Amino acid sequence: MRYYLIAGEASGDLHGSNLLKGLYKEDPEARTRFWGGPLMEAVWKEKDGDAEGGLVVDYKDGAVMGFWEVLMKARSLTRKIELCKADILAWKPDVVILIDYPGFNFKIAEFAHGKGLKVFYYIAPKVWASREGRIKKLRAFVDRLFIVFPFEEPYFREKGIPYIYKGNPLIDAIDQSEALRETREAFLAKTGLPDAKFVALLAGSRGNELSFMMPRLVEMADRMHALPQYADWHFLFAGAPSRTLADYEKYIGADKPYIHVVFDQTYAILRHSEAAVIKSGTASLEGVLIGTPQVVGYGSNSDITYLIARQIIRVKYISLGNLIIDRPAFRELLQSYFTPDSALSELRRLIEDQPYRERMLADYAEIRRRLGGSGASEAVARAMIEEMKSLCTPSA
Repeated sequence: MRYYLIAGEASGDLHGSNLLKGLYKEDPEARTRFWGGPLMEAVWKEKDGDAEGGLVVDYKDGAVMGFWEVLMKARSLTRKIELCKADILAWKPDVVILIDYPGFNFKIAEFAHGKGLKVFYYIAPKVWASREGRIKKLRAFVDRLFIVFPFEEPYFREKGIPYIYKGNPLIDAIDQSEALRETREAFLAKTGLPDAKFVALLAGSRGNELSFMMPRLVEMADRMHALPQYADWHFLFAGAPSRTLADYEKYIGADKPYIHVVFDQTYAILRHSEAAVIKSGTASLEGVLIGTPQVVGYGSNSDITYLIARQIIRVKYISLGNLIIDRPAFRELLQSYFTPDSALSELRRLIEDQPYRERMLADYAEIRRRLGGSGASEAVARAMIEEMKSLCTPSA
C-alpha cells in the first residue's frame, strides 16, 4: 500500500519514524511519502528509497505555536497547505496518516476525505484539553483515530468517537535509544563535557518558547552556580534539532563556562543529569520515562497568547505525566510563577530533599506502568493495515 504521512514537529518526526519502521515490517510492499524530518527520512532511506516517495517538506521549515504566532505565519501556512494538497493528489496514496499537528492536519483531513481518500489520525489532537469543537471534525473527516494515552480512552468513549489504543510509542523510542546504554565515560568523551554534576535544561524548540524560557533558565543557572555548594556543577541546554548554537548563545552571553549547549543528545543529557527544568510537552514525558526528577516551566511573552490559552484550556495539568496519574508527580510553574527564583528553589528541593525525590520517582514508575509495555509502534502499524483491509473490503 501507499502511505502518506504528515508530521509537523520534532515529536511527530520521532513517532512518525517509529511508525514507518512498523509499517515497513508489517507491509513489505509499503511505499511512503511524508512531511516530517530527519528521523523519518533516515528510516525511509534504509527501508524504501523509492524515488517517488520520501521527505516532501522538513518540519523545521514550518513549526509554529501560539495564537498570535499562527496569525503572523498565516500566509506561509496557507502556501504549505496548498502544496500538501497538490502533492497528495499527485502521489495517489491509499491512506493519509496524520500525526498530531492539528492546526495543519485538520485542513488536510477535510481535503483528503473530500477526495475520497482514507484518513487515519495518529496521536489524537488534544481536544480533551481545548478546542473540543474539533470533535465534529474527527467524526466528519477521520476514518480511524489512534490514541496514545490511557486517560483518552474514557474521554473518547464518552464522546462516542471510535478509537484504537495500542500503548504509547515513546516507550519504544526511549528504551531502544543508545543513550540509555552508553556509559557516563562515553557520554563525556563524545561531548567533551567535564566530569561534573549536571542539570538538564530543556527550553523548547520554537522561537517564542526560547524567548520565554531562555532568559529565566540562564539567570537561574547563574544564581545556582553562585552558591558555594553548586559552584562545580554544570548546566546543559539540550539543543533542539531545528535550532543553531547562535539561537542559544544570544541568551547565554559570554564568560559562562559552566553553561553548555549540546545538540543531538537530549536523552543522554537527561539520563546523566541530577535533575531537570523542562518546558512542558513531550520532553517532560521523556524525562519521566528516563527517570530524571524535574520541574516543568511554561509561559509566553505574549500576554494575548497566554490569556487566550487560559480561557480555553480545561485540564487540571499541562504535563502529560501528571495527567496520566491525575495528580502532580512534579510541579508545574506557569507564566508569572515561572521565575529564576521559583525554578531554583524547586530544583534545589529535587536535589537536596531525598524523600521528595524518591516520591517523584515512585510516581514515575506508576506513569510508565499506566502507559503499558513496549511494541506500541508495531502494534499501531499492524492495526492500521488491518483497518485498511476492512475499510477496503466490499460489504456483502
